[in-house]
Amino acid sequence: MQFRAVKGTNDILPDEVRRWQRVEQTFRTAMALGGFSEVRTPILEHKNLFVRSTGETSEIVEKQMFELERGGDTYVLRPEGTPGAARAYLTNSVQAQEPVSRWYYIGAMFRAEQPQRGRYRQFHQAGCELYGDASPACDAELLDLLFGFLSRLGISDVTIAVNSIGGLESRAAYRNALTEHLRPRAESLSDHAKKRLEDNPLRILDSKDPRDKAAVADAPSILDALTDEDREHWQAVLRGLDALGTPYQVTPGLVRGLDYYTRTVFEIQSTMGSLGSQNTLIAGGRYDNMLKSLGGPQIPAIGCGMGLERILLALGEEAIAKAAPCFIAPLGEKATLSALKLTRELREQGVVTVLDGRGNSMKSMLRRADGLGARVCVVIGESEVEQDQVQLKDLAAHTQEQIPRAEAVARIVSTFAAAPTSGSHR
Repeated sequence: MQFRAVKGTNDILPDEVRRWQRVEQTFRTAMALGGFSEVRTPILEHKNLFVRSTGETSEIVEKQMFELERGGDTYVLRPEGTPGAARAYLTNSVQAQEPVSRWYYIGAMFRAEQPQRGRYRQFHQAGCELYGDASPACDAELLDLLFGFLSRLGISDVTIAVNSIGGLESRAAYRNALTEHLRPRAESLSDHAKKRLEDNPLRILDSKDPRDKAAVADAPSILDALTDEDREHWQAVLRGLDALGTPYQVTPGLVRGLDYYTRTVFEIQSTMGSLGSQNTLIAGGRYDNMLKSLGGPQIPAIGCGMGLERILLALGEEAIAKAAPCFIAPLGEKATLSALKLTRELREQGVVTVLDGRGNSMKSMLRRADGLGARVCVVIGESEVEQDQVQLKDLAAHTQEQIPRAEAVARIVSTFAAAPTSGSHR
């Protein structure tokens, strides 16, 4: 029997990993510049954490969580990052240590859904959470920071869809108005929407079913139901974005699919690459009531999540070259022992170094050096060991020379310093 990866999961091999690392490093840099610090939370969490934060009627809770039972307790593999970060924030009483906290994370998430392009059972998400700042300036700042992150990656043609769903009072008023609009159209709704009409009608705005889209096409706007306080917050967010020159598109039908959102919600989309209909790269919003719902104090918060697989689809298939190494080719046991010491010395100087200790022929080792795109090849044979020398081959310049072993490290370091250290010499 030959084992395969579980359906909906993927092996990520080294050539592909370099593309991931570029995205992750760009994200880490953007977050660090924004004053965010990395947090790492467990993959395994209590099921009720997501029921209480995400909502019992959410798609995630109803259909998409991988559950495990042990000793009478029910756990889940985390389907998203925000609730776990919120729990960590409360568990460790971070609010007592600092008035505002800025966190980011990168990690694997799990959802038991039908795999499709850009959507997997194990996927990877990066996200950030900002606790303790209720100001509209904070919302505008975060959106601009995320826009800058995508720009630095080279993702253009970006649309920032933004909306306000208000607080509890605004949403209750809009729920009544939306229900009144949809009840006469109930028979034309999808079965899923008919159920939502009773328990959470705002979710119907998020439906992709053509019947539901037609029913809400002329529905009242939630922006008309905002309280004075919510409306002022919303308008201040837009003023902040205007001041920054960050492009956005007011999208009144945008509600997001999770119960914990309040006021500002957003989706950042792109038509680049081969995303197809799954074109939302980053999504999030404000969730000022979540921490209280999890047993903590009333602390405002805003955050987002992004699927790294989708971002890589948007970027296309461009390969990222690995660092060109120094290749060490020893011939014989004494030469191998000498080569081991040289390898360590070069690595201590920051030179990527690959030692071939298999005892193959010189022709085979040079072929391997070429395959790795090596910048330099150091040959050490029995005669070089006896004469305390090494043979230095500059594969880019097509030169070779015998040099004293004592000078080898400095010469190799200077060779790499004078030329690019990535890509192939071929």
